[in-house]
Amino acid sequence: MVDPLAAEVRRLRTEEKLSVRQIRERTALGRNRVYELLRGLPPPDWTRRPNARDDLRAEAVALRERGHSVPEIAAQLGVSRSAAYQWVRHLPLDPEAPAAERRRERARRMAEARWAAHREARDAARAAVHDRAARVVDPLGERDFLLLGAALYWCEGTKSKPWRRDDRIQFVNSDPGLLALFLRFLEVCGVERGEVTYRVSIHETADAEAATRWWSQRLGLSPGRGQPPSLKRHRPATRRRNTGDEYHGCLVITVPRSRELYWRIEGMIAGLFQIAGGVVPQ
Repeated sequence: MVDPLAAEVRRLRTEEKLSVRQIRERTALGRNRVYELLRGLPPPDWTRRPNARDDLRAEAVALRERGHSVPEIAAQLGVSRSAAYQWVRHLPLDPEAPAAERRRERARRMAEARWAAHREARDAARAAVHDRAARVVDPLGERDFLLLGAALYWCEGTKSKPWRRDDRIQFVNSDPGLLALFLRFLEVCGVERGEVTYRVSIHETADAEAATRWWSQRLGLSPGRGQPPSLKRHRPATRRRNTGDEYHGCLVITVPRSRELYWRIEGMIAGLFQIAGGVVPQ
């Protein structure tokens, strides 16, 4: 059932465009009761008072569009940060705006000045630790290279599975240092560099031939042992950082007729795991 009083109050608002005070005079209702009956109805335009800050709001929007931050807008207009934020929160800051770029450059300079001394001390400490650690390594004997190479292969090389036996040595990596260590391990095992085959695995947008030459020269591999590269499909949506002249892809090293060598690696790993108290590989 429709409340006649409520219907009359809403009619006065929508048809006659009366204010709350005028509706109270007509109906003799209290202020809170009138507001309750008018819930959801906007006030007439003529009852809206002009906002004294409309000019400041417009100026804040203009400053935001020119790339200014909320603190900058608040300081320039002499208002609180909360007020400035309320006025411009619907406008994301344009990262390409000149003001935004100046702010980023200033932040970079301040950060550089703040951390320069810290970086210098850190780099000096790091170099000292590197130097002490490097002296521990030299010299390495054949047994060292055997154990190091076996562990390296077990981390990075292809391995047989119980459901798929493939006892073949194949090592894949993008780090020239690790690849050089692995090749030295093979030499200790009696496999010369001229015996292995290799191919580059690289994105199709890169220069595969140049990468193959780079790896051959970097690791002293025989050019005649190189195989056709494996090209990875380029995905434009992916933000890759491995691009440019320094990107050479991964190198895949394969040792022909390497079943027995694979078994030797399995044995060395089993021995290492037993000494360490780990699980023996299957």
